[in-house]
Amino acid sequence: LVWKGQNMAQKNGTQMTEFILLGFSTETQPLLFGIFVIIYIFTFIGNLSIILIVTMDPILQSPMYLFLRNLSIIEIFYISVTVPRMLKDFLQEKKAISIMGCAAQFYFFCCLGATECFTLAFMAYDRYVAICHPLHYMSIMTKRRCLSMSIASWLTGMVLPLTIFIFRLTFCGPNVINHFFCDISPLLNLSCTDLSFTELVDFILAMVVIMIPLVLIIITYVFILWTVLRIPNNQGRQKTFSTCASHLTIVIIFYTTTLFIYARPRKANPFDSNKLVTVFYSVVTPLLNPIIYCLRNKEVKLALKKTFRWKDFWKLRP
Repeated sequence: LVWKGQNMAQKNGTQMTEFILLGFSTETQPLLFGIFVIIYIFTFIGNLSIILIVTMDPILQSPMYLFLRNLSIIEIFYISVTVPRMLKDFLQEKKAISIMGCAAQFYFFCCLGATECFTLAFMAYDRYVAICHPLHYMSIMTKRRCLSMSIASWLTGMVLPLTIFIFRLTFCGPNVINHFFCDISPLLNLSCTDLSFTELVDFILAMVVIMIPLVLIIITYVFILWTVLRIPNNQGRQKTFSTCASHLTIVIIFYTTTLFIYARPRKANPFDSNKLVTVFYSVVTPLLNPIIYCLRNKEVKLALKKTFRWKDFWKLRP
Protein backbone atom coordinates (compact mmCIF):
# COMPACT_ATOMS: atom_id res chain seq x y z
CA LEU A 1 0.00 0.00 0.00
CA VAL A 2 1.22 3.45 -0.89
CA TRP A 3 0.17 5.73 1.90
CA LYS A 4 0.87 9.41 1.34
CA GLY A 5 -0.19 10.25 4.88
CA GLN A 6 3.27 9.18 6.01
CA ASN A 7 4.66 12.39 4.51
CA MET A 8 5.03 15.47 6.67
CA ALA A 9 1.53 16.55 7.72
CA GLN A 10 0.50 19.83 6.19
CA LYS A 11 -1.00 21.37 9.30
CA ASN A 12 1.43 20.77 12.12
CA GLY A 13 4.53 19.54 10.32
CA THR A 14 4.65 16.21 12.14
CA GLN A 15 4.66 12.75 10.62
CA MET A 16 1.52 10.76 11.40
CA THR A 17 2.38 7.16 12.24
CA GLU A 18 -0.78 5.96 14.01
CA PHE A 19 -4.46 6.58 14.57
CA ILE A 20 -6.32 6.80 17.86
CA LEU A 21 -9.61 4.87 18.02
CA LEU A 22 -12.04 6.85 20.17
CA GLY A 23 -14.37 3.89 20.64
CA PHE A 24 -17.17 4.11 23.20
CA SER A 25 -17.52 6.31 26.26
CA THR A 26 -15.33 5.52 29.23
CA GLU A 27 -18.31 5.04 31.58
CA THR A 28 -19.77 2.15 29.57
CA GLN A 29 -16.52 0.30 28.80
CA PRO A 30 -16.56 -2.19 31.73
CA LEU A 31 -20.14 -3.25 30.90
CA LEU A 32 -19.47 -3.36 27.16
CA PHE A 33 -16.33 -5.43 27.67
CA GLY A 34 -18.34 -8.18 29.39
CA ILE A 35 -21.12 -8.04 26.78
CA PHE A 36 -18.76 -8.24 23.80
CA VAL A 37 -16.74 -11.07 25.36
CA ILE A 38 -19.92 -13.12 25.75
CA ILE A 39 -21.10 -12.26 22.22
CA TYR A 40 -17.74 -13.18 20.71
CA ILE A 41 -17.55 -16.52 22.52
CA PHE A 42 -21.11 -17.53 21.60
CA THR A 43 -20.63 -16.37 17.99
CA PHE A 44 -17.43 -18.37 17.63
CA ILE A 45 -18.89 -21.52 19.22
CA GLY A 46 -22.21 -21.25 17.35
CA ASN A 47 -20.73 -20.78 13.90
CA LEU A 48 -18.00 -23.36 14.54
CA SER A 49 -20.71 -25.87 15.52
CA ILE A 50 -22.48 -25.30 12.20
CA ILE A 51 -19.21 -25.79 10.32
CA LEU A 52 -18.57 -29.07 12.17
CA ILE A 53 -22.02 -30.59 11.79
CA VAL A 54 -22.28 -29.70 8.09
CA THR A 55 -18.84 -31.23 7.52
CA MET A 56 -19.48 -34.38 9.59
CA ASP A 57 -23.15 -35.17 8.98
CA PRO A 58 -23.81 -36.88 5.59
CA ILE A 59 -27.44 -35.70 5.68
CA LEU A 60 -26.36 -32.05 5.56
CA GLN A 61 -24.42 -32.26 2.28
CA SER A 62 -27.00 -30.44 0.18
CA PRO A 63 -26.04 -27.10 -1.45
CA MET A 64 -28.08 -25.09 1.08
CA TYR A 65 -26.00 -26.38 3.99
CA LEU A 66 -22.73 -26.05 2.10
CA PHE A 67 -23.53 -22.35 1.60
CA LEU A 68 -24.49 -22.14 5.28
CA ARG A 69 -21.09 -23.55 6.23
CA ASN A 70 -19.40 -20.96 4.03
CA LEU A 71 -21.47 -18.21 5.66
CA SER A 72 -20.45 -19.44 9.13
CA ILE A 73 -16.77 -19.32 8.14
CA ILE A 74 -17.25 -15.75 6.95
CA GLU A 75 -19.02 -14.76 10.19
CA ILE A 76 -16.19 -16.09 12.37
CA PHE A 77 -13.59 -14.09 10.45
CA TYR A 78 -15.90 -11.07 10.15
CA ILE A 79 -16.42 -10.64 13.88
CA SER A 80 -12.75 -11.43 14.57
CA VAL A 81 -11.64 -8.41 12.53
CA THR A 82 -13.19 -5.90 14.96
CA VAL A 83 -14.11 -7.43 18.33
CA PRO A 84 -10.70 -8.70 19.60
CA ARG A 85 -9.17 -5.32 18.81
CA MET A 86 -12.07 -3.56 20.53
CA LEU A 87 -11.71 -5.76 23.63
CA LYS A 88 -8.03 -4.92 23.76
CA ASP A 89 -8.83 -1.20 23.59
CA PHE A 90 -11.25 -1.55 26.50
CA LEU A 91 -8.30 -2.64 28.67
CA GLN A 92 -5.82 0.09 27.76
CA GLU A 93 -5.88 3.84 28.08
CA LYS A 94 -4.27 4.72 24.75
CA LYS A 95 -6.31 3.14 21.95
CA ALA A 96 -3.69 3.54 19.23
CA ILE A 97 -3.51 1.54 16.02
CA SER A 98 -0.63 1.69 13.55
CA ILE A 99 -1.13 2.85 9.98
CA MET A 100 -0.55 -0.63 8.57
CA GLY A 101 -2.78 -2.13 11.27
CA CYS A 102 -5.56 0.27 10.34
CA ALA A 103 -5.12 -0.50 6.64
CA ALA A 104 -5.20 -4.25 7.29
CA GLN A 105 -8.32 -4.01 9.47
CA PHE A 106 -10.10 -1.85 6.90
CA TYR A 107 -9.16 -4.22 4.06
CA PHE A 108 -10.31 -7.40 5.79
CA PHE A 109 -13.53 -5.77 7.00
CA CYS A 110 -14.40 -4.65 3.45
CA CYS A 111 -13.30 -7.99 2.01
CA LEU A 112 -15.43 -10.08 4.36
CA GLY A 113 -18.40 -7.72 4.06
CA ALA A 114 -18.35 -8.03 0.27
CA THR A 115 -17.92 -11.81 0.52
CA GLU A 116 -20.99 -12.03 2.75
CA CYS A 117 -23.07 -9.93 0.35
CA PHE A 118 -22.37 -12.27 -2.56
CA THR A 119 -22.75 -15.38 -0.39
CA LEU A 120 -26.23 -14.25 0.65
CA ALA A 121 -27.05 -13.67 -3.03
CA PHE A 122 -25.89 -17.19 -3.97
CA MET A 123 -27.93 -18.63 -1.10
CA ALA A 124 -30.98 -16.83 -2.46
CA TYR A 125 -30.31 -18.30 -5.90
CA ASP A 126 -30.08 -21.75 -4.31
CA ARG A 127 -33.52 -21.30 -2.73
CA TYR A 128 -34.88 -20.02 -6.05
CA VAL A 129 -33.75 -23.16 -7.88
CA ALA A 130 -35.03 -25.43 -5.10
CA ILE A 131 -38.52 -23.89 -5.10
CA CYS A 132 -39.03 -22.77 -8.70
CA HIS A 133 -37.20 -25.66 -10.43
CA PRO A 134 -37.29 -28.55 -7.93
CA LEU A 135 -37.01 -31.31 -10.57
CA HIS A 136 -33.77 -29.85 -11.92
CA TYR A 137 -32.32 -28.82 -8.55
CA MET A 138 -29.65 -31.51 -8.23
CA SER A 139 -28.54 -31.12 -11.85
CA ILE A 140 -28.24 -27.33 -11.54
CA MET A 141 -26.87 -26.98 -8.00
CA THR A 142 -24.06 -29.49 -8.22
CA LYS A 143 -21.27 -29.56 -5.63
CA ARG A 144 -18.86 -28.25 -8.24
CA ARG A 145 -21.10 -25.26 -8.99
CA CYS A 146 -21.60 -24.56 -5.28
CA LEU A 147 -17.84 -24.64 -4.76
CA SER A 148 -17.36 -22.27 -7.72
CA MET A 149 -19.91 -19.85 -6.27
CA SER A 150 -18.26 -19.94 -2.84
CA ILE A 151 -14.82 -19.30 -4.34
CA ALA A 152 -16.24 -16.49 -6.48
CA SER A 153 -17.73 -14.79 -3.42
CA TRP A 154 -14.34 -14.87 -1.65
CA LEU A 155 -12.39 -13.69 -4.69
CA THR A 156 -14.81 -10.80 -5.28
CA GLY A 157 -14.16 -9.52 -1.78
CA MET A 158 -10.40 -10.06 -1.91
CA VAL A 159 -9.81 -8.04 -5.08
CA LEU A 160 -11.56 -4.88 -3.84
CA PRO A 161 -9.14 -1.96 -4.46
CA LEU A 162 -10.88 0.45 -2.07
CA THR A 163 -8.14 0.17 0.58
CA ILE A 164 -5.52 1.40 -1.88
CA PHE A 165 -7.59 4.46 -2.80
CA ILE A 166 -8.31 5.34 0.84
CA PHE A 167 -4.75 5.00 2.06
CA ARG A 168 -3.33 6.97 -0.85
CA LEU A 169 -5.00 10.03 0.65
CA THR A 170 -3.09 12.57 2.69
CA PHE A 171 -4.09 12.61 6.37
CA CYS A 172 -3.18 15.93 7.95
CA GLY A 173 -4.46 15.36 11.46
CA PRO A 174 -5.89 15.17 13.98
CA ASN A 175 -5.41 11.40 14.00
CA VAL A 176 -8.43 10.56 16.19
CA ILE A 177 -10.95 8.18 14.58
CA ASN A 178 -14.41 8.56 16.12
CA HIS A 179 -15.17 4.84 15.84
CA PHE A 180 -14.18 1.51 17.37
CA PHE A 181 -12.42 0.34 14.18
CA CYS A 182 -11.05 1.76 10.93
CA ASP A 183 -14.12 2.38 8.79
CA ILE A 184 -14.41 4.45 5.63
CA SER A 185 -16.47 7.43 6.82
CA PRO A 186 -14.27 8.42 9.81
CA LEU A 187 -11.15 7.88 7.70
CA LEU A 188 -12.45 10.25 5.03
CA ASN A 189 -13.16 12.81 7.75
CA LEU A 190 -9.44 12.88 8.57
CA SER A 191 -8.28 13.47 4.99
CA CYS A 192 -7.30 16.95 3.83
CA THR A 193 -7.06 16.18 0.11
CA ASP A 194 -9.62 16.27 -2.70
CA LEU A 195 -12.01 13.36 -2.19
CA SER A 196 -13.99 13.60 -5.43
CA PHE A 197 -12.24 10.71 -7.20
CA THR A 198 -12.09 8.53 -4.07
CA GLU A 199 -15.79 9.09 -3.37
CA LEU A 200 -16.62 8.20 -6.99
CA VAL A 201 -14.65 4.96 -6.74
CA ASP A 202 -16.25 4.22 -3.38
CA PHE A 203 -19.73 4.79 -4.85
CA ILE A 204 -19.07 2.49 -7.81
CA LEU A 205 -17.68 -0.25 -5.57
CA ALA A 206 -20.60 0.13 -3.16
CA MET A 207 -23.00 -0.33 -6.07
CA VAL A 208 -21.17 -3.48 -7.16
CA VAL A 209 -20.70 -4.97 -3.70
CA ILE A 210 -23.98 -4.01 -2.01
CA MET A 211 -26.60 -3.19 -4.61
CA ILE A 212 -25.94 -5.88 -7.24
CA PRO A 213 -26.27 -8.77 -4.73
CA LEU A 214 -29.28 -7.05 -3.15
CA VAL A 215 -31.01 -6.66 -6.52
CA LEU A 216 -30.33 -10.32 -7.31
CA ILE A 217 -31.78 -11.33 -3.93
CA ILE A 218 -34.91 -9.23 -4.53
CA ILE A 219 -35.40 -10.70 -8.01
CA THR A 220 -35.03 -14.28 -6.77
CA TYR A 221 -37.52 -13.70 -3.96
CA VAL A 222 -40.02 -12.17 -6.38
CA PHE A 223 -39.93 -15.40 -8.39
CA ILE A 224 -40.03 -17.46 -5.17
CA LEU A 225 -43.05 -15.53 -3.90
CA TRP A 226 -44.82 -15.92 -7.25
CA THR A 227 -44.22 -19.68 -7.18
CA VAL A 228 -45.32 -20.02 -3.56
CA LEU A 229 -48.57 -18.11 -4.19
CA ARG A 230 -49.43 -20.54 -6.96
CA ILE A 231 -49.35 -23.52 -4.56
CA PRO A 232 -53.04 -24.51 -4.06
CA ASN A 233 -53.14 -25.15 -0.30
CA ASN A 234 -52.07 -22.86 2.51
CA GLN A 235 -50.12 -25.56 4.35
CA GLY A 236 -48.03 -26.24 1.25
CA ARG A 237 -47.30 -22.54 0.79
CA GLN A 238 -46.24 -22.16 4.41
CA LYS A 239 -44.00 -25.24 4.33
CA THR A 240 -42.34 -24.18 1.09
CA PHE A 241 -41.66 -20.59 2.13
CA SER A 242 -40.41 -21.69 5.57
CA THR A 243 -37.27 -23.02 3.86
CA CYS A 244 -36.42 -19.39 2.98
CA ALA A 245 -37.35 -17.83 6.32
CA SER A 246 -33.93 -18.14 7.98
CA HIS A 247 -32.05 -16.79 4.99
CA LEU A 248 -34.53 -13.95 4.49
CA THR A 249 -34.23 -12.95 8.16
CA ILE A 250 -30.42 -12.72 7.91
CA VAL A 251 -30.69 -10.72 4.66
CA ILE A 252 -33.12 -8.19 6.15
CA ILE A 253 -31.02 -7.65 9.29
CA PHE A 254 -27.72 -7.41 7.42
CA TYR A 255 -28.84 -5.15 4.56
CA THR A 256 -31.03 -2.72 6.53
CA THR A 257 -28.16 -1.88 8.87
CA THR A 258 -25.52 -1.91 6.13
CA LEU A 259 -27.50 0.42 3.88
CA PHE A 260 -28.11 2.78 6.82
CA ILE A 261 -24.36 3.26 7.17
CA TYR A 262 -23.05 3.07 3.60
CA ALA A 263 -25.91 4.29 1.39
CA ARG A 264 -25.35 7.88 2.52
CA PRO A 265 -22.84 10.66 1.78
CA ARG A 266 -19.35 9.30 2.31
CA LYS A 267 -17.84 12.15 4.29
CA ALA A 268 -20.21 12.36 7.24
CA ASN A 269 -19.71 12.78 10.96
CA PRO A 270 -20.15 9.35 12.54
CA PHE A 271 -22.32 9.91 15.60
CA ASP A 272 -22.64 7.38 18.40
CA SER A 273 -25.85 6.08 16.78
CA ASN A 274 -23.75 5.06 13.77
CA LYS A 275 -21.51 3.03 16.07
CA LEU A 276 -24.49 1.18 17.45
CA VAL A 277 -25.79 0.37 13.97
CA THR A 278 -22.32 -0.79 12.94
CA VAL A 279 -22.19 -3.05 16.00
CA PHE A 280 -25.47 -4.59 14.90
CA TYR A 281 -24.36 -5.72 11.43
CA SER A 282 -20.72 -6.44 12.27
CA VAL A 283 -21.16 -8.09 15.69
CA VAL A 284 -24.79 -9.02 16.34
CA THR A 285 -25.54 -10.46 12.87
CA PRO A 286 -22.74 -13.08 13.10
CA LEU A 287 -24.21 -14.07 16.47
CA LEU A 288 -27.75 -14.35 15.09
CA ASN A 289 -26.71 -16.50 12.12
CA PRO A 290 -26.34 -19.82 14.00
CA ILE A 291 -29.24 -19.00 16.35
CA ILE A 292 -31.72 -18.31 13.54
CA TYR A 293 -30.69 -21.30 11.44
CA CYS A 294 -30.66 -23.69 14.40
CA LEU A 295 -33.99 -22.57 15.84
CA ARG A 296 -35.84 -22.69 12.52
CA ASN A 297 -34.25 -25.76 10.96
CA LYS A 298 -35.18 -29.23 12.19
CA GLU A 299 -32.37 -30.94 10.28
CA VAL A 300 -29.72 -28.70 11.84
CA LYS A 301 -31.13 -29.22 15.35
CA LEU A 302 -31.23 -32.99 14.82
CA ALA A 303 -27.67 -33.00 13.51
CA LEU A 304 -26.49 -30.95 16.50
CA LYS A 305 -28.05 -33.41 18.93
CA LYS A 306 -26.60 -36.38 17.08
CA THR A 307 -23.12 -34.90 16.69
CA PHE A 308 -22.70 -33.69 20.26
CA ARG A 309 -24.26 -36.59 22.14
CA TRP A 310 -22.00 -37.55 25.01
CA LYS A 311 -22.20 -41.29 24.37
CA ASP A 312 -21.08 -40.78 20.77
CA PHE A 313 -18.32 -38.47 21.98
CA TRP A 314 -16.90 -41.13 24.26
CA LYS A 315 -17.10 -43.73 21.50
CA LEU A 316 -14.89 -41.53 19.32
CA ARG A 317 -12.21 -41.31 21.95
CA PRO A 318 -9.16 -43.58 21.45
